[in-house]
Amino acid sequence: MNVNKQESTSASSDIEPARLVWRHLFKTNEGLILLFGIAVALAGLVVMGLVAFWSPQTSQMIGVMSFSNVIFGRAVSMSIGYAGGYGHELVVPVNMWIETVLVLLFYPVFVFSMRKLVVFPRLKRFLDSMQQAAERHHEKVRRYGILGLFIFVWFPFWMTGPVIGSAIGYLLSFPAWMTLTVVLVSTYIAMGGWAYLLFDLYTRASVFGPWAPVVIIGLILLMILAGYRLNRRGKSQKI
Repeated sequence: MNVNKQESTSASSDIEPARLVWRHLFKTNEGLILLFGIAVALAGLVVMGLVAFWSPQTSQMIGVMSFSNVIFGRAVSMSIGYAGGYGHELVVPVNMWIETVLVLLFYPVFVFSMRKLVVFPRLKRFLDSMQQAAERHHEKVRRYGILGLFIFVWFPFWMTGPVIGSAIGYLLSFPAWMTLTVVLVSTYIAMGGWAYLLFDLYTRASVFGPWAPVVIIGLILLMILAGYRLNRRGKSQKI
């Protein structure tokens, strides 16, 4: 009986310091950003649930686009939305929401990890890969400062984008508000360009038949996978 009490006491004593650490972190700028990111994510999920009552198909499409953006990026996500017959009024806000959430959640977690304030065992491999990617590009971005970060996020090159851009902003010692502002503004502008390009592409492709949009999505996926493989090969050759 005493042993159980000792085990429960030690377990509670381990939990209490962790709570104190997080209470302290949530008072920092990065902690507030993390809380705001969680709030934005939850707000989007609530909207998705409300849309499900009105149009289950639309809610399902929002989920598919969100998942596709996280796994494959905005090009595939927006392509799926346009191929499904939806317009800018749904495709663009959904992708803006998911990429905003990704940045708001990733940036503070990355900062906490870099400062060794919190250990994320399950995210270690992902955070390490993001750090390596950011370190490879941050010298190029540093030459041009804020403009370099803006262009890095805006240009549709492989392994560029808001997540790595926010990591580069931290490595360049930019203030959190500046990093997030530059990253998100350039992301939204880039998304506008993608929206114009992809919507026009799918409008023209629909003339050839219902199979044409599917072929386009397949080609985009192949390009992404090819870029991923080339990136992995480049890393292995450097090692």
